[in-house]
Amino acid sequence: MFNVIDCDRWTIAPPALSTKTTQQQASVEEKCLGLYMRHLGSQQDVKREEITLAREQHIRYLLAGLERLSSGYQVLDSSRPWLCYWILHGLDLLGHDLDHDLSSRIVGFLKLCQDPAGGYCGGPFPGQLPHLAPSYAAINALVIIGTEEAYHSIDRQALHAFLRGRKGESGHYTMHEDGEVDVRGAYTAMAVATLTGILSEELTSGTADWISQCQTYEGGLGGEPGLEAHGGYTFCGAAALSLLGRLDALKPGPLLAWLTSCQKRLEGGFHGRTNKLVDGCYSFWQGAAIAVVDPLYRQQVTDPSALMSSLREADGTWLFDQTALQDYLLVCGQPERGGMRDKPGKDPDFYHTCYCLSGLAIAEHSTAPNGNLQALSPYGTPTLLRRIDPRFNISQGKVDRALRYFSALGPLPPTST
Repeated sequence: MFNVIDCDRWTIAPPALSTKTTQQQASVEEKCLGLYMRHLGSQQDVKREEITLAREQHIRYLLAGLERLSSGYQVLDSSRPWLCYWILHGLDLLGHDLDHDLSSRIVGFLKLCQDPAGGYCGGPFPGQLPHLAPSYAAINALVIIGTEEAYHSIDRQALHAFLRGRKGESGHYTMHEDGEVDVRGAYTAMAVATLTGILSEELTSGTADWISQCQTYEGGLGGEPGLEAHGGYTFCGAAALSLLGRLDALKPGPLLAWLTSCQKRLEGGFHGRTNKLVDGCYSFWQGAAIAVVDPLYRQQVTDPSALMSSLREADGTWLFDQTALQDYLLVCGQPERGGMRDKPGKDPDFYHTCYCLSGLAIAEHSTAPNGNLQALSPYGTPTLLRRIDPRFNISQGKVDRALRYFSALGPLPPTST
């Protein structure tokens, strides 16, 4: 056991009741504290000048995944567009742009995953059903590549037909034909339709009201009405409503209270559900949800001086401790060989590398109360990643370029059905 340090953040409090849950929590706290103690100064503050973002190691780790994957990844054979997106997004945030040949090869692969009737499958067609999740991943990957070839490869007319086919009368979306219903469907449909310029009344009617029914008594959103609040679903619901211009459909007080309560005191990262352990991926899911719903908070505050005071207390301009989250990701989330991980003791993987870097980008960049963009990185410019649009989890420049491109194409021609 580590010695208790006389500082609120670095104190491991013994649980009142020893259970499997409290034992696991204490174990994670001890592992994180052990890593932090290597970098604590005499005032029990983190000596951030000693800590760096392992940028080149992460780039090598991600690039290797584009060429060859270990046998352990065979379980993701139906998620191959996701692997493209996770890797490409990580590289983009790190400032590594692919050469034309590799980009073109990835576009060619994703074209093979596109169902002629619309949407993208988890692998080459035929052989798998088109599904909203890999459709989102494929569109995001193509937007990140951002070439004319990538944009032109998207069959927008067929994609719109696929999205219409997933829409339910109540405003919900099924993930695939005869598939499950949850808020991921609504979000992925709104995101890809917005990015590709095909958002229509057919796709949006009733969806905001259905999403609002997913908000729970805790304040966060569940996968569908009546389910437990969850960080991933909360992000999906909030981001979809932001894209629809309907954040007003949520109850802001309970939502913001639940989101901010998910940041762990000692670790600095977020958990995804009540009484769960910290997980690096929720650095994005919870952090980005807070960024997306930030307008709700600002609308509640009528006194600008009070707003500035409360934001200073939060150590940043988002309603969470941005510095503490960066501490967790850079101290506890980086194994030595590259890639990022869930928590100490876990191995790195492409999913966590993507979302840990995304959470780091959220924590490093924010919007000041006066509306100006600003960076908050106590680690300095060497750790800075590209700014992202939290609604899509794509770098801001790539989002802006895609929106301009597809907007210039104009609306889709009417269909005969």
